[in-house]
Amino acid sequence: MRRRDVLKYILTGAAVECINPFFNSKVLGEGLKQEDTQSYSKGLPQLKITDVKTILTAPNRIRLVVVKVMTSEPGLYGLGCATFTQRPLAVATAIEKYLKPFVIGKDADQIEDIWQTSFVSSYWRNGPVLNNAMSGIDMALWDIKGKRANMPVYQLLGGKCRFAADTYAHASGRDFQEVEDNVRRYMEDGYRHVRAQVSVSGYSTYGAGSRKAIRQKEQGEIKRIFDPSPYVRIVPKLFEHLRNKLGDEVELLHDIHERIPPIMAINLAKRLEQYRLFFLEDPFAPEDIGYFKILRQQTSIPIAMGELFNNPNEWIDLISNRLIDFIRVHLSQVGGISMGRKIAALSEFFGIRTAWHGPGDVSPVGHAANLALDLACYNFGIQERVIFQEETQDVFSGCPVIKNGYMYANEKPGLGIDVNEKLAAKYPFPPDELEGSWRPIRKSDGTVIRP
Repeated sequence: MRRRDVLKYILTGAAVECINPFFNSKVLGEGLKQEDTQSYSKGLPQLKITDVKTILTAPNRIRLVVVKVMTSEPGLYGLGCATFTQRPLAVATAIEKYLKPFVIGKDADQIEDIWQTSFVSSYWRNGPVLNNAMSGIDMALWDIKGKRANMPVYQLLGGKCRFAADTYAHASGRDFQEVEDNVRRYMEDGYRHVRAQVSVSGYSTYGAGSRKAIRQKEQGEIKRIFDPSPYVRIVPKLFEHLRNKLGDEVELLHDIHERIPPIMAINLAKRLEQYRLFFLEDPFAPEDIGYFKILRQQTSIPIAMGELFNNPNEWIDLISNRLIDFIRVHLSQVGGISMGRKIAALSEFFGIRTAWHGPGDVSPVGHAANLALDLACYNFGIQERVIFQEETQDVFSGCPVIKNGYMYANEKPGLGIDVNEKLAAKYPFPPDELEGSWRPIRKSDGTVIRP
């Protein structure tokens, strides 16, 4: 073929059509067609999303939001966690009114495309409500893909790097001796990592179950009082006591929970360094992440951060500049498994380990998603443990099991969790004038503390 003919051939678009049939004017104008993707399923029939349902339940008085995605294959559905326990009804509305009509009819195999198009469908993005709504869909689609492949989700992510996920337990107490006793109890149960928190007399101390906290009732609000100075004075003494009594046989953790001014957190971190913590959690609020550069210059204490993060710009610099040691995002808060695996991959290249947020106000579906990433990601660090109460296990079959401090997958296809919808309906959200809102903590002069 002469050069002139070749040029003419290219200009007509025929060459482009031969190179890739997707690059025609019709497809460019309307996006990737579902019928064009059938070959991606390796002979399996095309699978469409036919319905989306939100399941609201509180088997242990914790507001859980679970998403059920149904498909065109009879009996094949997936479950995802969209629990934002302080704003559950807002998430349910976002799913039912906006994401449900957006995804119905789409190819259930196209998880990444559904995530990306959902992400920009609201124009404004990176908020906890919409991120949780997206997460519910995302996890459910991974669950469906695992069931369709007859594999646990961790297999789809590359397979196991470890036999189980090491976890840490929470030990608290009214005084040093009670904390020590509780740490020892966990050690006897096989735990190698324990978070230690102690009450500060007269104050509402995070994670310590303060029973004699000062409470003031004013204009109908019960005010929980906390001041940072007594807390900063007592915490180093707690860890001095624990190291003297327990030695180095256990890894100790502590959560500041962002409650103190940044400069005080830096000072506290420096004082705690000598007690060899596994990590110090959330020294700063997300609004104060600029302080991490200063903290890194002052101490080598390992830092965990991220449970309140929504936006990638909150963690990218912390990871790429090696300003933290553990990334601790809440998977449903950032958008689900799809985003979580990307965060883990980014972190691996900078020596950052994962420590996904795993408190009691995450559904068993969410914990199963955490575990799938824990097993498949090389740079796994630690997993926050949870004990599923009897009522929760009745509603959600297949809950992960903890033995000797390790969390094990049940090896069922997908995420391995199912839900009894009739029983879930017997546990409606508990009556609450604040609808689950985070109760304010205040300084003695009335100033509200974050969080």
